[in-house]
Amino acid sequence: MALETWLIKVKRTISKHPNHKSNVGILSFEIASLMTKLLHLWNSLSDKAIIRLHNESIPFEGVTKLVSNNELFLLKLACAELVENIKLVAKSISRLSSRCQDAKLRCFDQCFDSFTDSGHDFHLWALSSNDMEAKNKKMATLIAITATLYKEMEELSTMENNLRKCNCFSMKDQQRLYCQSQEVKHLKQKSLWNTTFDNVVSILVRAVFSILARFKLVFGLGFFKSNSNFLKPPLDTLGASALALHYANLIITLEKMIRSPHLIGLATRDELYSILPSTIRSSLRGRLKGILGFIADDPLLAVEWRSAMGKILSWLSPLAHNMIKWQNERSFEHWDFNLLPKTNVLLLETLFFANKEKAEAAITELLVGLNYIWRFEREMTARTLFECSKIV
Repeated sequence: MALETWLIKVKRTISKHPNHKSNVGILSFEIASLMTKLLHLWNSLSDKAIIRLHNESIPFEGVTKLVSNNELFLLKLACAELVENIKLVAKSISRLSSRCQDAKLRCFDQCFDSFTDSGHDFHLWALSSNDMEAKNKKMATLIAITATLYKEMEELSTMENNLRKCNCFSMKDQQRLYCQSQEVKHLKQKSLWNTTFDNVVSILVRAVFSILARFKLVFGLGFFKSNSNFLKPPLDTLGASALALHYANLIITLEKMIRSPHLIGLATRDELYSILPSTIRSSLRGRLKGILGFIADDPLLAVEWRSAMGKILSWLSPLAHNMIKWQNERSFEHWDFNLLPKTNVLLLETLFFANKEKAEAAITELLVGLNYIWRFEREMTARTLFECSKIV
């Protein structure tokens, strides 16, 4: 009876902690992506990134024209986005920590909340900057190996599928398949795949605690408590109307056309007009009313329009390109955990919080200028051809 009682207790313990001493396996790819986000967050809080935020991002002309010229408001926007990203990463770590054997790791939620509210780091998980840099190198290595594993597993799957389709395959094919499977097996041993939940989560919790400590050092407890609702775009913004990405693509298209107006055909012009929102179409019609009948043959006016469009693009174009970068870096389809994002683009540097009316006015101005330059180029070309025909 004593033996049976003991076995029952063992079974209950195993059922309560089914992943006892288990490896992360297929979850290694999700964890590699999570580590990449942690590295990105740490880089976002570096001295270089903070200096850039204060000296370049917040005072940038496009931001002050379309988003806000209130420095404190913009700083709160940046902090709110960073806080939200830290919280999202912590939520993912919490799901993994529930699979750990170590009781301290299983209590990650409570520890994180305590550190957030009171600054108490009971388990001393927060690392110094030097130790965190060393930890980052370890994570980067694990990310790279796990990314290679993912690639080789895809290759193995492709080879297996191809061989299944064949009625017969050679000894050479079998050898290639065997070598590929051995490579995958080897990479599993070296990568996150073969790491226990306790070991992985131990790395993750130390990283996120270090990031949180760094955030408090840079910004202070008050900024971290920023409400995530602060990131909700006001009703008069492109983000609220779900037009930020569409307008970004429109601006980039205009940028290309303005650089090479002589390459714009009637079909391209009509296609551009067809993708314009109704508000911009209406504004454009009002601006062009009464001038379409006049010949665009004033070279001085063409120079003035080129200069005006160049100035607008100098502050509007970066917001559009940043919008695309921000979207791609956070898109599941574009996410590659083997590559850190090349930039630390924040939402305030995009069109997301841009005032819709002001953004549309700037776009309309570009369209009016492009219309004149396009007509001027056609007029000059027609005159050149006419003069040539007279000589012939």
